[in-house]
Amino acid sequence: MALENKTIIDSVVEEKEFLVNTRRHLHENPELSGEEFETSKFLKNECQKLGLDIHNVDGTGFYAILDTGREGKTIGLRADIDALPVKENNLNLKNNRVCKSKVDGVFHACGHDGHMAISLATARILTKHKDKLNGKIIFIFEEGEETGVGIDKMIKALEKEKIDAFYSNHLVSFLDTGKIYIGDGPVMAGCALVDFTIKGKGGHGSRPDLSISPIFAAANVLTGLASAWANRVDVTKTVTLGLGSINGGSAANVIPDTVNITGTLRYFDLEEGNKAVGILKKVGRLTTEAHDCEFIANKINVVASPVINDLALAKLARKSISSVLGDNYLAYDSNWFASESFSKYGSLAPSLFALVGTKNDIIGSGAEHHNEYFDLDEESLYYATCSMVKFTSEYLNNN
Repeated sequence: MALENKTIIDSVVEEKEFLVNTRRHLHENPELSGEEFETSKFLKNECQKLGLDIHNVDGTGFYAILDTGREGKTIGLRADIDALPVKENNLNLKNNRVCKSKVDGVFHACGHDGHMAISLATARILTKHKDKLNGKIIFIFEEGEETGVGIDKMIKALEKEKIDAFYSNHLVSFLDTGKIYIGDGPVMAGCALVDFTIKGKGGHGSRPDLSISPIFAAANVLTGLASAWANRVDVTKTVTLGLGSINGGSAANVIPDTVNITGTLRYFDLEEGNKAVGILKKVGRLTTEAHDCEFIANKINVVASPVINDLALAKLARKSISSVLGDNYLAYDSNWFASESFSKYGSLAPSLFALVGTKNDIIGSGAEHHNEYFDLDEESLYYATCSMVKFTSEYLNNN
């Protein structure tokens, strides 16, 4: 029999102080992708206090197993543990922060501090009530989500565990605190990295005719891409082209040899994403050749598939979460164009990704992710933990 709603709510309320204190500790002590040594040590220590069976993965990632001692399904609950190379502002959108990073230039600007606190609080609650549960719960702490350095190692390590389903949530700044979005199908975008160089022939700015300017070639490539996106990408399957940098030259009177352009593509339909990659390469190559320059594709390829929710798990999640929190807590049509390594867990078993709101205009949370003003409303930790505990309980005890 699954945990009763009152038991879940009372348990999460009891964990509120732990949730807040843990989140603040992790926020104040962030570590970059692949360097989460103290973070990993802290998380393992908390798991050891609960008697969980810890399995190290090459690097800083690991997973911890709670075995109820009864036959049943196995569910993986995932949290990411890395911070970003972003300098944190003393303010959020409105007020002074309740806590601030102690590491200059390193900042939990995406909510991973909250994700770790939620997973630990969930582990504490489920361990306390494991006599009412069946099967196994695997708490996954993934290294380097922001750079992708940990996901493949984690997937390989988890293959032997025969997990039946995966669940994770992400605190998001575009939903109000208390709102939870559990969509059917794609909920986060896939991503393709874009990095190409246009090589010409440098020379003196007074005689451009004796040079081959990669700058004009680059300008025409960008114009051609804008036209291609308007005319060749399926309007019902949106693909965004976000170019983040263009670098070439360093002086007004010197024509450079090369121009480098970088960015990303985002998409919810993998086939259309692959088509867009082909369009970008073709436009870049042919336009560059027309200017007698060379097109060098340093990296133009898909690096992440869309995060796609399993329909049956999404239905169960909406039903279970609305039963403990109420229907008014469910949000609709909130797909996110950001990308996530969580998509790869779907290669092992059906997976579910919930978006949990953390926007609160009164306290000043709601800035974009990866932004110096990004902040969490700590009240959102309560809703995320309720959701994770409830869904896990329902899944394990639902035949």
